[in-house]
Amino acid sequence: MIISLAEIMQIPNESRQMEIPVEAERIHVAGMDHKVISKEPLKLTVTNLGNRRVALQGATKIVLAIPCSRCLDEVDVPFEIEIDDEIDFRQKEAGPDEIPDERVYIDGTNLDVERLIYDEILLDFPLQTLCREDCKGICKVCGVNLNRETCSCDQTVLDPRMAAFQDIFDQFKEV
Repeated sequence: MIISLAEIMQIPNESRQMEIPVEAERIHVAGMDHKVISKEPLKLTVTNLGNRRVALQGATKIVLAIPCSRCLDEVDVPFEIEIDDEIDFRQKEAGPDEIPDERVYIDGTNLDVERLIYDEILLDFPLQTLCREDCKGICKVCGVNLNRETCSCDQTVLDPRMAAFQDIFDQFKEV
């Protein structure tokens, strides 16, 4: 959802509270789409600080289904998003010696709420998600989830540095 901040910027010391519904059904992170399990509307307060500056303060909660890093079962991961930002519209485009403004959720005087929420989720996205601390993962041979059942596959892990010796032994093995 796009919100125009131009009207708020016209009135000195103007402050508006908004409840904005989160429209996203899926969030794309790290090459995967993650289903949004639950979401609360974003409660956002926009305040004109004067001199072409605006303060954003808000909060929402979103729960995403993220696969376990070991067994690939979906795990419900909550994200409590707190927004506290100040936007200065006096800043011009960054020159060659300056660092550009990284607020991609601002386009002119428009605020892209979905992009703002996405950026906050991206900052808090876990590097590894586990369904439980003692997750056994999946069998490397047959692919069965080892948390639910056991398999009879050979789980011997050979040192890959010794593979050349294993090949020699296999060639000279007597039948």
